[in-house]
Amino acid sequence: MLVEFNALPEESRVWIYQANRSFSEEELAQLQKQLADFIEVWTAHGKDLEASYKIVYKRFIVIALNQSLNNATGCSIDSSVRFIQDLEQQYNVDLMDKMNVSYKQGEFIAYKPLIDFKKMAKNNSVSKNTIVFNNLVTNIAEFKENWEVPASESWHSRFIK
Repeated sequence: MLVEFNALPEESRVWIYQANRSFSEEELAQLQKQLADFIEVWTAHGKDLEASYKIVYKRFIVIALNQSLNNATGCSIDSSVRFIQDLEQQYNVDLMDKMNVSYKQGEFIAYKPLIDFKKMAKNNSVSKNTIVFNNLVTNIAEFKENWEVPASESWHSRFIK
C-alpha cells in the first residue's frame, strides 16, 4: 500500500540504493511509476505493506516501510531485491553494489569505487568535511539526520586522515 513518504513514522525501515549514474528526466518519470506500482502491490504473507519511496538527487532510490503495521519478511524483501535487480537490467545501471561511495563535489554527486575513494582520502582529495552519503542508515529518522553528513561523522571516517 503506497503512502506519502513524509506520512511514514520516523522508525520506518529504509533501504537505500545508489545508482552509479544519474537518471534522465524521462527515466525518472518511468522509474517513479514503476516504484509506485511495485509498492502498491508489495505484501508480506498476503498482508499489505505500508510503504513509500523517494528518489533523491536523481540517483538514490529510497524505499521506506512502516514496520509497526506489518514487518517485511524474507519473501517480501526478496521480491523488493528482485525488483531492484530488474531495474538495474532495464536501465543499465548499478544499484546493488555496496562497495562504491557517493559524495558531494560542490553541487555535483560523485560516485567512486571504495578503493578509489580510499586513494583520494590518502591523497587529501577528499577530507573529513567532504559530504558523503551514509547508505547504512536503517530508518527514516537516521535517513533525515545521518544520511548526508561530513565524512568525519560516518563510516567513511576510517579512511580520512
